[in-house]
Amino acid sequence: MSTTLTEMPSVSIEAAMQQMPPKQEPKLVIFAWSGELDKIWPTLILATTSAAMGQDTTVFFTFWGLFPLVRNEVRITGDNWMQKMLSMMNRGGLDHLKLSKMNFIGAGPAMMHSLAKSHKVASPAELLALAKEMGVKLIPCQMTMDMMGLKREDLIDGLEEPAGATTALLAAQGASTLFI
Repeated sequence: MSTTLTEMPSVSIEAAMQQMPPKQEPKLVIFAWSGELDKIWPTLILATTSAAMGQDTTVFFTFWGLFPLVRNEVRITGDNWMQKMLSMMNRGGLDHLKLSKMNFIGAGPAMMHSLAKSHKVASPAELLALAKEMGVKLIPCQMTMDMMGLKREDLIDGLEEPAGATTALLAAQGASTLFI
């Protein structure tokens, strides 16, 4: 059976529109699994930019990516010697982040901060505060906290309740997803 251009469609436009799935609001989920300065900086830049664009934005911090959320003044964490040793080798806090390359015994991060300041780029601490202010959901990974011996009081204020992979994957459904 053929139709011509003059025939009426069998389904109205309104009925066709009702059959379409509802439009989802744009959202971004970032899995922050690296805690190095040159990974956390773009994570926070992207999160705050996404929030500024009106997108629902979530950052799930897991494994080494969780350490920038540790309070700067916290030094040794954990209950057993392995957890304590890990915290000694990889100190948490935004003030103690290293570069993934060219760390130069701390000179690399100092140079990056200096360059950022001279080019008026917000610091990770400023971006983190802005992300909280803009409503970005910052979720620490409960499994990583348990494994690394981190307690809620070791982490900065303003975070969502610690959660697991199921929460992160549910948030990622229908979202643009980045792994940094």
